[in-house]
Amino acid sequence: MRLLCLLFALVTSLLSAEGPPKAPDGKSVTANARQTPSLSDAGIEKAIRARFARSRISADNFQVKVQSGVAILEGSTNVIQRKGTATRLAKLAGARAVQNNIRISEAARQKAARQLSGVRRATVKTEQ
Repeated sequence: MRLLCLLFALVTSLLSAEGPPKAPDGKSVTANARQTPSLSDAGIEKAIRARFARSRISADNFQVKVQSGVAILEGSTNVIQRKGTATRLAKLAGARAVQNNIRISEAARQKAARQLSGVRRATVKTEQ
């Protein structure tokens, strides 16, 4: 029993003596600092362009510019969902925020409106 208590005290003291992890300069490393380093604006822009190129939205040739970590998206599309996809891909590529200025064509808006008006609601039958 004494041996077990002594072993427990030894392990506890060793764990508490280590403290938080240290950076090469001797300073403590916080949890946020251990995450992936933030990219430069040019790096984020390159990552966004690469994600766009691998996606179907590449057909729309959206323009991308990054300033202070904020991605600015420009262009137009005939597919409504591509605007949201562009925002998602930009955030996944490392953008802190996204200013989406992509315009949706009038034809795409009318198509979506027609599809929504044709939606039928389900009816629930109750037993009598």
